[in-house]
Amino acid sequence: MAKSVGVTLSEQIFTGLVVDHALVGELRRFPQDEHEYDALVEMPTESLVDTICRQVVAVVGGEKKLDAVGVAVPGLVKNGVVEEAPNLPQLKGARLRDQIMAKLKQHGIETQATILNDADGVAAGLAATHGKLDSMIRVWTLGMGIGFGRYPFSPGVWEGGHTIVTLDEKETYCGCGGRGHLEGVMGHRSMRLRFLDMEPEEVFEAAKKGEPRCVEFKKLYHRALAAATASSVHMAGPGKFFLTGPYVGFVDLPMLRDYAQQMVKMSPLQGYSIEIVEEEPETRVIGSAVSAEQAAGL
Repeated sequence: MAKSVGVTLSEQIFTGLVVDHALVGELRRFPQDEHEYDALVEMPTESLVDTICRQVVAVVGGEKKLDAVGVAVPGLVKNGVVEEAPNLPQLKGARLRDQIMAKLKQHGIETQATILNDADGVAAGLAATHGKLDSMIRVWTLGMGIGFGRYPFSPGVWEGGHTIVTLDEKETYCGCGGRGHLEGVMGHRSMRLRFLDMEPEEVFEAAKKGEPRCVEFKKLYHRALAAATASSVHMAGPGKFFLTGPYVGFVDLPMLRDYAQQMVKMSPLQGYSIEIVEEEPETRVIGSAVSAEQAAGL
C-alpha cells in the first residue's frame, strides 16, 4: 500500500497522511485561528515552504519513508513551477517542487513531490472517494474565484474559470482583467464589484423574493456556468461534472440543468451529468496525495 501525504493551500494549509487512498488520522490545519487566515498571503515563499514541510513532518510522526507528497495550490502550475498564483502572489515563479523536496530532505525525508492546481486535487479526491478512478470527471469549484479541475490529469492550462461565456463589452469584472469570463460573473469578488450595495448572499436571497435586478443576475449566473460546462462537453465529451466549494449553495441545480440541456443538443454528447457535493478539505487532501502517487508511478 502506498503511503503518501496530501497538502492543500487555500486560506489555510491542510495536511493529511493518506494510505491506500484513505485518510489516516486527523487533518492538520495551519493557522488554526480563523482570525489569522490572511497569514499565508503575508508569508515569504521560503517561510511558506518551511511551514508546509513542517506540517508534512508532523503528520508522518517521525516516519522517514514516504512514497510521495502532493501539494495543491491555487494557480497555474507547470512542471513543479507555479507560473501564476493570484491568491498567493509570492508563489509566482517559485520552483515549488524543488524547494519542498530540498527542505524535506533536510528533515530526513527523501521523496517525490508533485505540485498541482487545487481544483485538479479536488477532482482526483472526488474520483477516489466516489470510486471513479477509472473514469474522467470534471469539477467546478465555486469560491473567491472559479476553479476547474479534471481527473485523470492531462497536460494543459485548464483555466476553465476564464472560459468566455458572454460577448457583452461591459462584462469586465474578472480579476485577471479579461472580458466576458466565467469568473467575472460567478466569482465572489466579481459579484461584490457588480453589486456594490449587496453581498452575494443578499443577491440570491433577493432573487428568491423576485427583485428584478437580482432575478436577472441569477439567470446570468446559471447561464454562464451552463455555457462553460457545455463548452467542456463539446471539447472533451460527456461525463461527470461535480460542483463544490464554499459558494455552491448559490446553485439552483434544476435551472442549471435546464440551461445546459438547451446548449448541448448532439445526442452522442448528452450523456453528461451534474452533481453538487459539499466542500470537504479531506477530499482535497486525498486528491493531492492520489495525484502525487500517480505521478510517481505508484
